[in-house]
Amino acid sequence: MTQPTDIPRALALREPLRVLDGCCCIGGATEGLRRALGPNVHITGVDIEPQPDYRGDAFHQGDVVDFIRDCGREFDFIHVSPPCQGEGAPTKGTNRSRNEAIGRTYPRLIRPVRAALEATGRPYVMENVAGSEVRKDIRLCGEQFGLGVLMHRYFELGNWTTAQPAHPRHRGRVRGWRHGEYHEGPYVAAYGKGGGKATVEEIRAAKGIDWSTDHLRLREALPPAYMEWIGRAFLASRTLEVAA
Repeated sequence: MTQPTDIPRALALREPLRVLDGCCCIGGATEGLRRALGPNVHITGVDIEPQPDYRGDAFHQGDVVDFIRDCGREFDFIHVSPPCQGEGAPTKGTNRSRNEAIGRTYPRLIRPVRAALEATGRPYVMENVAGSEVRKDIRLCGEQFGLGVLMHRYFELGNWTTAQPAHPRHRGRVRGWRHGEYHEGPYVAAYGKGGGKATVEEIRAAKGIDWSTDHLRLREALPPAYMEWIGRAFLASRTLEVAA
């Protein structure tokens, strides 16, 4: 079930709208924001790692906190997905494979990212998993958008707000092995490998991502539908402020 957000045509926003996608990975959030914000948007991605499959208009490899501190005020809207390694229970089983693959252990970034975002004075959204320190202003789930993943994620909204959308009942289980028993279901497990977890093609189909075949980065990417909903809600909130 999709969650529509009505957006009047007249928006008091400059063009092109400048957006920053921090910890962008391959750009799942970037693609969603582009769909929501339309053709007159310029999206810059920032990530500590090279991202040859990145979806946006410009890419900067470097530290996201430093970049926000130095350049954040140049953007109209900022999204950041700090690495979830160690942040919450849903990721604990996947941390080892990622860290071994990239030879790096990530620090917890939510607090320093939040401080940098707040210092810009710009509207922002910060995303992470259950159990993290991200404020739980909005929760999104793949079932809200008819996706083949559940992937509950929480969004902290800064300098703007919107209402929590309805969370429909799940249609069944996530396919795969659980405690020695195999279960069928309408959703795939888009994390890790083995045990019935999703293949590259299954993740691409389940998340709605068709521009990358990198299994690790596909697993980490946000489904574009999530940030498309957030982007539309942000535009609606700006329009309401102008009208008031």
